[in-house]
Amino acid sequence: MGRKRKSTWRWRIAALLLLVAMVAGGYGWWRAIAWQPERAEYPMQGAFLGERDGAADFHALRSTGADFVYLEASHGSAGRDASFARNLAAASDAELPHGAVHAYDPCVPAEKQAANFVTIVPRDEQMLPPAIALDKLASECGDPIIEAGLESELTTFINQVESHAGQPVVLKVSRAFEAEHGIGTRMERNLWLERDFLEPDYAGRPWTLWTATGHLRGEGSDGALRWVVVQP
Repeated sequence: MGRKRKSTWRWRIAALLLLVAMVAGGYGWWRAIAWQPERAEYPMQGAFLGERDGAADFHALRSTGADFVYLEASHGSAGRDASFARNLAAASDAELPHGAVHAYDPCVPAEKQAANFVTIVPRDEQMLPPAIALDKLASECGDPIIEAGLESELTTFINQVESHAGQPVVLKVSRAFEAEHGIGTRMERNLWLERDFLEPDYAGRPWTLWTATGHLRGEGSDGALRWVVVQP
């Protein structure tokens, strides 16, 4: 009988611990999807949107607290975000400041990528500075010549995009890209870094934009929002 009581208590304790873990996990999930950096510390906040985020309601984004949006526009020499034209028109209609993002492919010549970007993104002085997403590593191209010439090619691309936009670009640098290429410390452009919940410090100098979370749920999008803040 004593053994049976001990076994029953073990099961009860195990069930209680499981319940506590489930409640804690649920609370942690709720905190993650509701978390935004404090407005008092970061007054300017916005969203980063693209095709994968589905149809966005830009008027409703304002209710979530978006002061601006960045839109995925193009990638490589021919890739184009299927939602860009619609998102661009909707952001303009909502009078929400907006900018375009190009995902840079180190395996593709700079001129071809610049041609793709300037074809899809209009020349508009009212737009925010264009951003270049640096995520794909040159080592993925399998060509040491490409790796050696990365900075030169990237500079060519930057110059052509800046000539089109009439303003300096922002470099959206991933942690992996910076670790391998060190672009953030060598190229004098504003930086856009990323890290959930904690300020990023991997570029060796201050950031201008920070993707603070990719989990925020709010009005304006059916899925999780990539939420971006501006350095005050």
